[in-house]
Amino acid sequence: METLLMPFSPRFIVLTICAVVTALLIGFGIADRKIFDILLIPILIFGALTLLGVRDLLQKSHAVLRNYPISAHIRFLLEEIRPEMRQYFFESEKDGMPFSRDTRAVVYQRAKMQLDKRPFGTQEDVYREGYEWMHHSVSPKAHAEEKFRVVVGGPDCKKPYSASVFNISAMSFGALSPNAVRALNAGAKKGGFAHDTGEGGFSPYHAEMGGDIIWEIGSGYFGCRHLDGSFDPEAFARVAGQDQIKMVELKISQGAKPGHGGVLPAAKVSEEISKIRGVSMGEDCISPASHRAFSTPVGMMQFIAEMRRLSGGKPAGFKLCIGHPWEFLAICKAMLETGIYPDFIVVDGNEGGTGAAPLEFMDHLGMPMREGVNFVHNALIGINARDRIKLGASGKIATAFDMARAMAIGADWCNSARGFMFSLGCIQSLSCHTDRCPTGVATQDPTRARALYVPLKIDRVHNYHHATLHSLTELIAAAGLEHPQQLRPIHFSQRRSTTQVQSFAQLYPALRPGELLEGTEDPRFRDAWRMARAETFQPAL
Repeated sequence: METLLMPFSPRFIVLTICAVVTALLIGFGIADRKIFDILLIPILIFGALTLLGVRDLLQKSHAVLRNYPISAHIRFLLEEIRPEMRQYFFESEKDGMPFSRDTRAVVYQRAKMQLDKRPFGTQEDVYREGYEWMHHSVSPKAHAEEKFRVVVGGPDCKKPYSASVFNISAMSFGALSPNAVRALNAGAKKGGFAHDTGEGGFSPYHAEMGGDIIWEIGSGYFGCRHLDGSFDPEAFARVAGQDQIKMVELKISQGAKPGHGGVLPAAKVSEEISKIRGVSMGEDCISPASHRAFSTPVGMMQFIAEMRRLSGGKPAGFKLCIGHPWEFLAICKAMLETGIYPDFIVVDGNEGGTGAAPLEFMDHLGMPMREGVNFVHNALIGINARDRIKLGASGKIATAFDMARAMAIGADWCNSARGFMFSLGCIQSLSCHTDRCPTGVATQDPTRARALYVPLKIDRVHNYHHATLHSLTELIAAAGLEHPQQLRPIHFSQRRSTTQVQSFAQLYPALRPGELLEGTEDPRFRDAWRMARAETFQPAL
């Protein structure tokens, strides 16, 4: 009896109704041929729903469909549009992740040169734990007129580069569409700032627009490799010697997925990507997790020296997300042992995210940017090398406050990836890895990429950079300073509880010059320094 009543249970009633209605409509149509044509469309609709319900009952992949034929599809539809519903209807101005609606809005407004002011007071809870602020001066300075820049290039560099303090972070052609690369690079040229290629190679779309380039070389050595994947010094020298390339950067790891390699399947290796990256058609394009050109800290320093030589003396450095502290300190010991120093280091935080990554890597692997920047800053002070090595910061930087905070704890300049993606029109749809980007930014589908109109987006990239630096000049002046390099941890505070506040100087204590060489007792460095060895990345236990 229970089995006979199942078609009328709430779980199956939708399928039952569709089947009954289909049968009745067919019956009416057969009984009266005059109305059959009128009933044909309803018959097709309810008939299709009935067939869908039968399919749901018979398929084995989704239990919810077997138990709730037809009606369970509503669940999948709601799940599909859930991110959009949250973003447009339920998120507050400050809640959205990875970037809040308020942050995205200010980038859009600055890119379009629209009013970016906010009315009626802050929406931040200034008494919550973790709230941070910058101190102002009762004697503010006049706003600086200069476009803040920093000279990158140590004593061994023949061609130092005067870089903006705000640049486009590493994003590869392949991850970004041709039109996105064109707009970013042309915007960089118009605004006088630099564009990092990412590890995907120096593409014709970078070269076409003529903007300043930081050429990033990853473990795949794309654009400067032999067919077996090993480093090709002659190919590197040919590309790095071009005037458009201002600095060369060795990628050790990235914030989104440190310690994780990557594979572009053979099916996605187009003729264009094959030519740009120097990989074979019909084969997987592999970025190994580690480098083949060196395997020790000393070898890494020697490789960086070779990059500098092959480029004709341009600034050479490396980018990494800090992992084991002793590994970076081993690199520091290799600098001391070899006398080879990079011209710059870019510290990427684990909050970086333009590269798609497994959830565990994205959420729980690698040191956050602020801790990473301050660790590297102090380590270089501790070996008396800070004055010859410039330090860049990358990781969820979108506003002038983000920049000022990073520079106060050690950075000389800042890079932004997602901030500049927003300036191109990115709406944080979180579909970068699907090739279905709705705005044409992160896709290789030409029908989608055409939506990004390059001439308009060039201006928006430039506007965003210009307006953000203008906001930085206002913050710096309000603090009584003249240049962001004057920022120090004492200029910022963080609320630790409702009634307790600490200065960044307390949260990020500084090492003395040469303290690591003398033998520090600072618990952040003491044990890791003793474990670090120049001849290997493995710790001395």
